[in-house]
Amino acid sequence: MHVAKTLGLFVVTALCEIVGCYLPYLWLRRDHGSWLLAPAAVSLGLFAWLLTLHPDAAGRTYASYGGVYVAVAMIWLWLVNGQRPDRWDLIGSLIAIAGVLIIAFAPRGR
Repeated sequence: MHVAKTLGLFVVTALCEIVGCYLPYLWLRRDHGSWLLAPAAVSLGLFAWLLTLHPDAAGRTYASYGGVYVAVAMIWLWLVNGQRPDRWDLIGSLIAIAGVLIIAFAPRGR
């Protein structure tokens, strides 16, 4: 259960970060309204708060979160940007997730 809860929290965290960065992108690059900056700021605030919910040291949390971010970004690429990830994207994502599992769940004698 600990693994599923941790990974789920990382996925929600990644979505908050991606949304918080994607909305300003829409404003700056796609001529959408500046009103998108308010929900972007809220999303980035949630992202930072969600990272504090993990019991591990900040550096370990950030490192393991980064791998989940890579995988979620590839899903975003497919679902939002309409570009299907290629095999290299998938291989890279799997390697990143392997890093997450090693960093976040290695036995450390806690």
